[in-house]
Amino acid sequence: MDRTDLELRLDPALRHLLAARTNLSPELLPVVRESLNERRRATVAAVDTTGVDIAEDTVERIDSDPIAVRIYRGGTGHAPGVVYLHSGAFVLGNLDTDHRQCVELARRAACTVVSVDYRLAPEHPFPAAFDDALAALGWVAENADRLRIDPERLAVAGSSAGGALAAGLAQLSLDGAAPRLVYQLLHQPVLDDRPMPSKQDFSTTPGFDGPATELMWQHYLHDTKATAASVPGRRDGIEGLPAAFISCSELDPLRDEAVDYAVRLLLGGVPTDLHVFAGTCHGFDSLVPEWETSARLFALQGAALRAALHAEPVQLSQTSSRRGA
Repeated sequence: MDRTDLELRLDPALRHLLAARTNLSPELLPVVRESLNERRRATVAAVDTTGVDIAEDTVERIDSDPIAVRIYRGGTGHAPGVVYLHSGAFVLGNLDTDHRQCVELARRAACTVVSVDYRLAPEHPFPAAFDDALAALGWVAENADRLRIDPERLAVAGSSAGGALAAGLAQLSLDGAAPRLVYQLLHQPVLDDRPMPSKQDFSTTPGFDGPATELMWQHYLHDTKATAASVPGRRDGIEGLPAAFISCSELDPLRDEAVDYAVRLLLGGVPTDLHVFAGTCHGFDSLVPEWETSARLFALQGAALRAALHAEPVQLSQTSSRRGA
C-alpha cells in the first residue's frame, strides 16, 4: 500500500502519525526502548486514577530473578483478578507502557489488575517472557487472599506481544498446567509468525508494520523453532478455551491473525467478541488515548470484562433439568 492510499484509509485523527514507524533493528533497539520508556513515564502522571488504588509488589522466585508487578485495585472486597501483559513486540516496554489501559480495565470492570514486568528479548528470548507471565499468574492464584482477589474469577489480558502471552496462558490453563481462567482479553494480539496478507499489505503503516513483525519474531524466537508453545496461532485444539474479547485495527499487519484466531474460537464453540476498528493503526489507543475511538475501545473492553467477571452462575431450574434429561 502506497502512502496516498494509506493516508486516505487512515482516520483523519491519526494522519499526523503517518511517519511514526517502529524500527526494531538490533543497532537501534536501545534508542527505541529509551524513547518509548521516557514517553510512557511522562504520561503516567497525567492519567486519571480516580477510583483505582495502585501499589507495587514483587513475585519472588527461587530459581530466577524476582518479577516486578503493579497492582491496580478497582473493585471492593475479594474482587476478580486480571493478569495483564503489556505491549512492546516482546522487546520493548515495562510497567509504564500500558498504565492507562490497566487503570481503565480496573475501574470499568471493578477488578484487580496485576500488570507484569516480564523479561524482554533479544537479551531474554523465548521462553523467558512466557515463564514470567506464568509465574505471575501462579503467584496471583497462590496469594489471592492476601491480594484480596477471588481465585475463582481470574482472567488474562494483553496488548500486542502481551496478547500472545495472555493467549498462551489461556491455552495452558485449558491443559491444566496453569490456574483456571474464566476469560481472555486480547487487544491487537501477536498470534502467528507465519505470512499473512495484512503483513504484506501494511508494510509502511504507522505504529507497527510488516517488516517490524519479522524482526519481532526473530528477536523473540532467536534460535528456537516456532511451535504451538511459543506461537498461540499454531495450536490446533482450541475447543474449551475461556471466552474471549479480541480487538484489532484495520490497518495493522497483525489484523489477519487476530481475525483468524477469533473465527477459529467461534467455530470451536468458544464465546468470542471480535471488534475491528476501521481506519485505525496498531497502537492507536496508546498513541491517541483521548480520541473518541480509543474511549470506545476502553468502554467495550471494560464492559466485556465486567460482564464476564461479575456474571452470576447459571442455575437450571428443576423443570428445565428434567426436560433436558
